[in-house]
Amino acid sequence: MSDVTPPASAPVPPAPAAPAASDGKTLGIVALVSVFFISLLGLILGFVARGQSKKAGVKNTPATVAIVLGFIFLALTILWIVIAVAGFSALVSQCAELGTGVHTLDNGVTVTCG
Repeated sequence: MSDVTPPASAPVPPAPAAPAASDGKTLGIVALVSVFFISLLGLILGFVARGQSKKAGVKNTPATVAIVLGFIFLALTILWIVIAVAGFSALVSQCAELGTGVHTLDNGVTVTCG
């Protein structure tokens, strides 16, 4: 009988590395920029970025600033919408009283109702 050694087994490949958890700083900057254009989006991204930073144990100033500005800009947007709706409803009410046509009010303002 011959002396036969079994073939060497192939080495086991290492397990794929888990993706590194984000510290949220990049998302915090994205939130800060986006809050100037779409306040609600910046506010949401700011909360997500701050949550990621808390998990990573780091401070995220851009995310915090985005959250504060997001609340301020959102409140201003809501206030602007309320004022616009009130103005539009006042105009509709005025036109309902005056009827169709071009009217000059007592204060000199011209209103066109159609």
